[in-house]
Amino acid sequence: MTEREQLKFDFNPPATSDENLKTVFDEAMRALVRKEPRPPVEARFYPYAGLSSTIRMRQGRVYVRVSDILRQCPREVLYALACILVAKLYRQKISTEHERAYREYTTRPSVMEASEATRRSRGYKITTSPAGKVYDLESLFAKLNSRYFAGGLERPVLSWSQRRTRRVLGHHDHVHDAIIISRTLDDARIPRFVVEYVLYHEMLHVKHRARTVSGRTIYHSRQFREDEARFERFDEAVEWLERIARPARRRRRARPGRS
Repeated sequence: MTEREQLKFDFNPPATSDENLKTVFDEAMRALVRKEPRPPVEARFYPYAGLSSTIRMRQGRVYVRVSDILRQCPREVLYALACILVAKLYRQKISTEHERAYREYTTRPSVMEASEATRRSRGYKITTSPAGKVYDLESLFAKLNSRYFAGGLERPVLSWSQRRTRRVLGHHDHVHDAIIISRTLDDARIPRFVVEYVLYHEMLHVKHRARTVSGRTIYHSRQFREDEARFERFDEAVEWLERIARPARRRRRARPGRS
């Protein structure tokens, strides 16, 4: 971000009120929607658990909810977000300039810290149990922690997912300090080393936290990938995961309209 852009972000007044937010979205509608009459807009700030924002068309009206974390952000940032949401609603190409303006603001450390704070206070993580029918995540974590991390990782909340999923087999939530592994892997037909590899991958996210560089969040750094390749049966595990994920990919190709 240039010094001039930084000053623009810092000194233009924020929208603050729902009425001003509506005005911003009315401007975006006029800029992007050529067909008249344009639908009326109802917009308000909403206490989401994070930086979520939504837009919907119902019965000829556009309803917008924007995270109240953005209540004090510069008007230009809200206008960029409004254009992004309106473009998505009308299936238009999103402006790279608007994407950049919104991303550069929301990846500021102060904004990211505010987002994480609201996720902790307003949000929650749905967990089940680390003990599965076949595999116990706590015992696997202890083994991997000793072998690859010299016992140095503090154990987060460990849980099997509520549902069987094939596209996402594990994820780490740093805000709620939790690792969730897909229940699909809690199966006697899945080798132990495959489950260990997925858990090990998520443990690496505890060690190598995501970094934001030039407005882009990097989850898998070079150091992350180097450590990942240290897993004893890395290539075999990746091949197994490809086979597990293949049916889900076929279903998505058969139904291209689903997101």
